[in-house]
Amino acid sequence: MPTSPGLTASQRLDDLPFTGKHRKLLLGSGVGWALDAMDVGLVAYIMVALTVQWGLTPGQLSLIPAVGFAGMAIGASLGGLLADRIGRRQVFALTLLVYGLATGAAALSWSVAALLVFRFVIGLGLGAELPVASTLVSEFAPKRIRGRVVVVLEAFWAVGWTLAALIGYLLVPASDDGWRWALAVGAAPAVYAVVVRRGLPESVRFLLSRGRTEEAERVVREFEASAGRERTGEVLVEEAPPAERARIWAPGLRGRTAALWAVWFFVNFSYYGAFTWIPSLLVADGFSVIRSLEFTLIITLAQLPGYALAAWLIEAWGRRSTLATFLVGSAVAALAYANAGTGGQILAAGMLLSFFNLGAWGALYAVTPEVYPTAVRGRGAGSAAGFGRIASILAPLSVPLLLSTGGSALVFVVFGVAFVLAAAASLALPEMRGAALDEEPVPAR
Repeated sequence: MPTSPGLTASQRLDDLPFTGKHRKLLLGSGVGWALDAMDVGLVAYIMVALTVQWGLTPGQLSLIPAVGFAGMAIGASLGGLLADRIGRRQVFALTLLVYGLATGAAALSWSVAALLVFRFVIGLGLGAELPVASTLVSEFAPKRIRGRVVVVLEAFWAVGWTLAALIGYLLVPASDDGWRWALAVGAAPAVYAVVVRRGLPESVRFLLSRGRTEEAERVVREFEASAGRERTGEVLVEEAPPAERARIWAPGLRGRTAALWAVWFFVNFSYYGAFTWIPSLLVADGFSVIRSLEFTLIITLAQLPGYALAAWLIEAWGRRSTLATFLVGSAVAALAYANAGTGGQILAAGMLLSFFNLGAWGALYAVTPEVYPTAVRGRGAGSAAGFGRIASILAPLSVPLLLSTGGSALVFVVFGVAFVLAAAASLALPEMRGAALDEEPVPAR
């Protein structure tokens, strides 16, 4: 069937059904996302192994994730800026290459200092990839299901984290070099970078913002052909956003930027503080290494239904309601974990925390690129992620102090409070359900 004449390229994309081209983009980006999660998730298992092999103290252990998150904070901000200048696909492929090669090199670490250097470089690539990938997928997804598509993309995180749990369970305890083999497997993203560079399209909205209208038209036609549509009429080139809205702290954007940064900060603090330390905390509480890894694997699997429910609710309820609900659920689960006494209670509370927290992550990644115009979407998403990574640096470092003050219970009470603060900030975000990306969002009430 022919497309409607007189529509802009972005409107034509929004008018499409979900096609095979969308599916290929989602899968291609999702594999990169899963590899990212696998790399981040492996840190928790490596920490358990190095506690035994290198005799590291809690303070030394906390530096391993903290240094990686410092790299992620810088990488997220730089990646967003580069994505607005050279393109989403280019930066996506580059980040996969950087952290894949660095992960492989980290397998050869000969000291804590060497491992920390490699983790920092890994973090640069990891931090840049996530906001860029979600921006790319968001800019192609039809508006009526855009939130759901991005939540499905985020669900690949659970796939990668589950892979990390399996690798950690099967490889890390297998030998003294098990953690090295685990990192060697983590070099896979370097190979996958070639697939991304050659197989995924560049964002039409980015191409139009750079005046590359012929390339944009070619990509739109490919997606229309996948839907069985042929083009009729001329394409209207979209106008660049007004100059005063081309900064994330401009008067029209500063409120949503502040709210978004707050949500990212508190969600990062709680998530990375909890899930980076859970395997080590279980060992400290008397569980064997094997038993703690089994618990962590089961807890990780609870992420998948959390994503599934969030993917449905985000279009049924809207972004704001879904995000706030899952954050409140995360707070309740964290408090339940703080009061858990038996192995069964710990497992149940951990699964609830995994379910709600990762559902919240899915909603947050759907919301983030939507609240900015095309000209600053990459840097807006990247800067929010970068600011959030500051919390992911502080969280692992704060756990030893909290443990010495009030034990595991205090650790999870603090995380619960952080989730409540994130939920409160999420209510100030604009609602974009059913709106085109460059439309004015529905004001928060």
